[in-house]
Amino acid sequence: MAKDKLADISTKAPNKEDKAEIKAKTEKILAELDDLQNLLYAGREHAVLIVLQGMDAAGKDGTIRKVFGQLNPQGVAVQPFKGPTEDELAHDFLWRIHRHAPAKGMMQVFNRSHYEDVLIQRVHSWIDDKVAFQRMKAINQFEQLLAKHNNTVILKFYLHISPEEQAGRLAERTEDPTKMWKYNAADLAEAKLWDKYRAAYDDVFEHCSDIPWHIVPADNNWYKEYYIAKTVRDALKALDMHYPRLKTSDAKVGH
Repeated sequence: MAKDKLADISTKAPNKEDKAEIKAKTEKILAELDDLQNLLYAGREHAVLIVLQGMDAAGKDGTIRKVFGQLNPQGVAVQPFKGPTEDELAHDFLWRIHRHAPAKGMMQVFNRSHYEDVLIQRVHSWIDDKVAFQRMKAINQFEQLLAKHNNTVILKFYLHISPEEQAGRLAERTEDPTKMWKYNAADLAEAKLWDKYRAAYDDVFEHCSDIPWHIVPADNNWYKEYYIAKTVRDALKALDMHYPRLKTSDAKVGH
């Protein structure tokens, strides 16, 4: 990705894109993605880790439902990361993350991730900058471990929304009965720390890009879903996967 700061990157879909056309393209991509995920599961040669990061109300849950919800649940797992438990705090910060790294054949989606340990903890001064940058180095090493030693494709997405769009979505949670269950008063307090979060994310993008980030314009859900689905589809196609063939011994048993 480019070295631009978040403040310089648009949160909206490109003007040239037509909503109806993009939604139609997304449906075709999701059908392809379903086939590719089946290949991944059958071959068990690669693992896929999807990292979803973003401010509150950026659309992480919706992305999981719309993009990954149609795939075979045998081969897809979703792991949300909330505040660490007492047991998790007694271990190194990556312990609770590594336990959920995907096995070969599996697609694992992280709803928030190991990056929370250099974002929210830094914004609230629960760790200092020295520890934060030490952790960023450890994160790079962790991701390289997964990529190089377990054939893990890692796709990291930051869902980039504007403060105005976030405010509207948070307000909906107090008005729409289907969204009230998402309401958390703490989200409003976190929203006031927008500038600090943006600076922390800028540091993450600069120092944790050995495996690159995708900055996804997320004010328009239809474009966000297309962007992520297409990126995942393209990454899986590039693996050039094939269904396993019968072994000679297995073929003989059938006769």
